[in-house]
Amino acid sequence: MTEIRLVHSSDLHVDDDRIAAQHGGDGTGGLRAVLAKARALGADAVLLAGDTFDNHMVNAKTLDRAGRLLAEAGLPVVILPGNHDPITKDSTFLRGDLATIANVTIFGVNAGRAVAFAERDLEIWGNPHRDYRDMAPLDDPHPRSTRWQVCMGHGHYEPPETWHNPLRPSWLISDAMIAATGADYVALGHWDRPAQVGDGSVPAYYSGSPEWAKTVNLIRLTANGDVVVTREDLVWEER
Repeated sequence: MTEIRLVHSSDLHVDDDRIAAQHGGDGTGGLRAVLAKARALGADAVLLAGDTFDNHMVNAKTLDRAGRLLAEAGLPVVILPGNHDPITKDSTFLRGDLATIANVTIFGVNAGRAVAFAERDLEIWGNPHRDYRDMAPLDDPHPRSTRWQVCMGHGHYEPPETWHNPLRPSWLISDAMIAATGADYVALGHWDRPAQVGDGSVPAYYSGSPEWAKTVNLIRLTANGDVVVTREDLVWEER
């Protein structure tokens, strides 16, 4: 079995104004940087763990540019809708026909809550945000059917000491919820800063946003069964 390489990012917040003003007028700059880095790292797939888009008012021009970047990525891209870009009737994913792109999987749009890569003996699953209300990001863990399993979740991790008085009230993730996935890696989104969380029984990481962290997480599922996680620097090209 050969090594599997996955690039994990989140909270790209593709938009028309805020990020565009900071990065040469192109709100897709973060997406471009993440996909370019994934290609440079020889990734087998890219995992975008929520809030790929900042909101559902992103204009058609920006959606078209994002769609072209995804279509030209040269590798599979797995997208989990987050609290900023849930699957509502006016979703950016639907408006931009992004689910029709052959190499793109969007949970809750052109896939249920899991996608299998049979040639890699790998399955990736996640619970998409379907509205703006509270939800349990890691609820109902998907049964393992492959050698490797990766879980994606978009929400706020709360440690045991503050669980009953959470710092944030919604989309909560606990140590027990992470451990219950039984996954080889949990790819989390919602935090701008990168961090490892949980009790250590399952590797669970926030990638942080490209804009703040300026890195992506590289996950190597090795031939001898190890899971190796490193942070890799991004190069954000101005356009």
